[in-house]
Amino acid sequence: MTVARSKPVFGMLVLLSTTLLSGCASFPPDSGFSAVSEVTAAKEAKETAFVRSADEAERAEAIVRRLLARALNADDAVQVAFLNNKGLQAAYNELALAEADMVEQSLPPNPTFSVSRIAGNGASEIERQVVGDILALAALPLRSDIARERFRQAQLRAALATLRVAADVRRAYFKAVAANEMSALLTDAKATAESIATLAKRLGETGSLNKLDQAREQVFYAETTTDLATARQEASSSRERLTRLLGLWGGGLAFRIPDKLPALPKKPRALPSVEVDAIAHRIDLQIARMEVVALAEALDLTTATRFVTLLDVAGIDRRTKDPESPSFRERGFDVQFQIPIWDGGEVRVRQSAAIYDQAFNRLTEKAVNVRSEARDAYRTYRSAYDIASHYQREVLPLRKIIAEEMQLRFSAMQDDVFALLVEVRQRIASQRAAIDANRDFFLAQAELRNAVNGGGESGLTLVAQAAGGAN
Repeated sequence: MTVARSKPVFGMLVLLSTTLLSGCASFPPDSGFSAVSEVTAAKEAKETAFVRSADEAERAEAIVRRLLARALNADDAVQVAFLNNKGLQAAYNELALAEADMVEQSLPPNPTFSVSRIAGNGASEIERQVVGDILALAALPLRSDIARERFRQAQLRAALATLRVAADVRRAYFKAVAANEMSALLTDAKATAESIATLAKRLGETGSLNKLDQAREQVFYAETTTDLATARQEASSSRERLTRLLGLWGGGLAFRIPDKLPALPKKPRALPSVEVDAIAHRIDLQIARMEVVALAEALDLTTATRFVTLLDVAGIDRRTKDPESPSFRERGFDVQFQIPIWDGGEVRVRQSAAIYDQAFNRLTEKAVNVRSEARDAYRTYRSAYDIASHYQREVLPLRKIIAEEMQLRFSAMQDDVFALLVEVRQRIASQRAAIDANRDFFLAQAELRNAVNGGGESGLTLVAQAAGGAN
């Protein structure tokens, strides 16, 4: 709708626009990324970078090359992903888009200028109008507050994406290292099984071993060979999953990781206040809180503009020329607004109130879930530690004693090859279970960190959803 007004009204419009413009948001030099870096550094103690220039790209590549020159530990792998994962860079691009939206929402609406000329029978009329949306100007401070709140949410979403990528990298790293260790174990097991099978075959040729026992030795070797092939495929696939998260290709594919999982810590972490820590530190919970605040402000704006949704004011300057009379100029204004006859704004208010209530209920639900996730993650962590340490302190030492005694008894011909085969099978099964238990502990440790700092979803999933969450 259009509105017209006199020169004083136009002057007031310009003055109001200038005043509001002076308080508008401007583009931060770093697109707000410093807040993301601070949050990430506090929780991960790693460097993050929003690569937007050739110099920044070269610096990040230099750090990645330096890290890849040695065997990666879990922290090194996380650092490489922070600097090299393009999906994470895409999440930072979403932050830049949110920044642009914040600045746009903080600017006054542009006035509209129009000129018209009508001529006929020697007479002509020229009219000029400047139209401004007064309602949008009046609502600008509240719209700016909402936009800034949305931008702070976008900063936290970018930080959350970063932390969840770190969790994904740790999961993939420990799975890849455990797969390497399992493959090495089964390689040795295959060699042992092959030796036993060869011995059984020779004993069978001499008649010292019956056909049933020969088949048992042979099937152990065949099964171990199959298990080794499966383990090698798992090691290859686990490495590829880690490669994708690190964003490596070409020469970077030759990166090295250890052949064995790290040693267990001497004792597990004691977290008596894990629920409180999760409530205080979970970034997804902070985002949900900010969403409730933003929706409360949006509800206030909707309520304030409930009855009047359109208020345009235009300044008019008209000059008329007529050959039969002196030319003259007219000035005035035009005001246009909607009359709330059918729609008094109740629908919009009810919708905004329902959206706010929905967000509040989801925040409450998330707070309950966060507490439960933190408790569950810590219990899983402690249980995984107890199981892994039990294998290291009890099961494997006992298996070693049994293996040594069985070897002595076999060498002294007190036990036959079949008894030796049974012991070898059991020892390999215990070693495989110990590797799985160690892997599960380190995975539980990563999940605990994520449950306290981030959330349950994966980082790459969050990156894919970042655009939708910003709307």
